[in-house]
Amino acid sequence: MSKKASLRRQLLASRALLTSEDVENAAMVLSRGAVGLTELAGARTVAAYVSVGSEPGTRALLDALRARGVRVLLPVLLPDNDLDWAPYEGAGRLLPAGRGLLEPDGPRLGPDAVLDADAVLLPGLAVDGRGMRLGRGGGSYDRVLARLAAAGAHPSLIVLLYDNEVVATVPVEPHDHPVDAVVTPAGTRRFTG
Repeated sequence: MSKKASLRRQLLASRALLTSEDVENAAMVLSRGAVGLTELAGARTVAAYVSVGSEPGTRALLDALRARGVRVLLPVLLPDNDLDWAPYEGAGRLLPAGRGLLEPDGPRLGPDAVLDADAVLLPGLAVDGRGMRLGRGGGSYDRVLARLAAAGAHPSLIVLLYDNEVVATVPVEPHDHPVDAVVTPAGTRRFTG
C-alpha cells in the first residue's frame, strides 16, 4: 500500500468515529472561520463543493457566501472523473449524484468555468506544514489545479479540515500543488510559497 493510501485509510477511519453532532458543530465553527477570510471577503466567484457524510461541513458556508452575493460554483462529476461546474442556487436545488455526492440541478458551465473563480475550496483529507494537500485519490481536483495552472489563473486555494488533519508531512507527487490556507475549528493557517 502506498504512503498516500495508508494515510488516507487512517484519516478516513478517524472521520468514521465522528458523530453527526461532532460534524455539525465543526461545520458551524468552520463556516464562521472561513466566511471571514480575506480570500473570500472580496471574492465575486468561489468554486466550492457540497460536503457529504463526515467531511468537514461546507453547507452553511455555501449559504453564507450566496447570501453575500457571491457566485458559488459547484462541481459536477463527469464520467472521466473531470469536473464540470454549475451555479449553486440553494440546498433545495441539489440532487443526489454518483458516489454519494450532491450536485446542483442548474445549467452546466463547462470544466473551464473554474477559471473565473477568485477562490477555490478544495476537499481534502490532510494538509501539511508546506501547504501540500492530500485528496481522496480520484484525481478530479488534480485536473482542476492543472487547468488553473495551465491558464495562468491564481485563485486562492483553501481547504477545510478537522484539527487532527493538519499533519507533519503529506506524501507528494510531481502533479501535487500546495494550497494557500487551511481552516480548521482551531483557526486558520496560511502558507507561503
